[in-house]
Amino acid sequence: MSLGVVIKGPEGVVLAADSRVTLVAQREGNPPMAVNFDNATKLLSFEQPNNFVAAVTYGDAVIGLRTAHSFIPEFELALKDGVRLKVGEFAKKLSAFFLERWNEAIKNGQIPEVYPGPGMVFVVGGYDPDAAYGSVFLFRIPQEPEPSPRNPGENDFGITWGGQLEVGSRLIQGYDPALIDVLRQTLNLDEQKTNELLQQFRIRLGFQIPYQVLPLQDCVDLATFLIRSTITLQRLAVGLRGVGGPIEVAIITRTRGLDYIQRKEIRGEDRT
Repeated sequence: MSLGVVIKGPEGVVLAADSRVTLVAQREGNPPMAVNFDNATKLLSFEQPNNFVAAVTYGDAVIGLRTAHSFIPEFELALKDGVRLKVGEFAKKLSAFFLERWNEAIKNGQIPEVYPGPGMVFVVGGYDPDAAYGSVFLFRIPQEPEPSPRNPGENDFGITWGGQLEVGSRLIQGYDPALIDVLRQTLNLDEQKTNELLQQFRIRLGFQIPYQVLPLQDCVDLATFLIRSTITLQRLAVGLRGVGGPIEVAIITRTRGLDYIQRKEIRGEDRT
């Protein structure tokens, strides 16, 4: 499942993701088992002139047999026109590209046409030319391919995240996302009453973080903290350990574009 975090702050956009890919493997005659690989790239960056945009992905790890990151060179070949796109336009092109890859996988028999999984989710963040503040969009392949804006107002700042939120949501919002189903089933609440109760939980139990004044360093610290806390607690608990491996973090600012704060590197054997 992974955990991806994008924070739109007044000084820049922060993107962070873990590096674990969880796949279900099955050998004939044996029950299926979850296997993890801890060096996947789920923070996606792009070459100039689109180095003012980046994305994190979570949810399904692969399309057919390929990760999202493995498709990026093909995607960038289609953008060789030297034009810097607005964040929303870039998100639409990225969505159309991955939806096409998904449909190809269906034709090749790698994915069922009626798909039961969560899909592959992308959160795209960055800066439009001459924009004072960043923009963030989210889309899900194949279910919701039209990118939808997050914190769309010029002075509307906040966090967009997804994946395994059991730990992070308890810390920030004051409740586990699974509480929604517990309330509906146990108390027989309709959707309106459930939402009203959750709103009160967020107001009374959640941490009140002033994103509108949060310095860029604090946005980096928050994104890293949420992923690291999830990794640590999952390591100590019984359940799906879908978040792990190195944490990658990047920032995008209006004047500099994208800078990696921490990024894993390809390396050989350590002989020290």
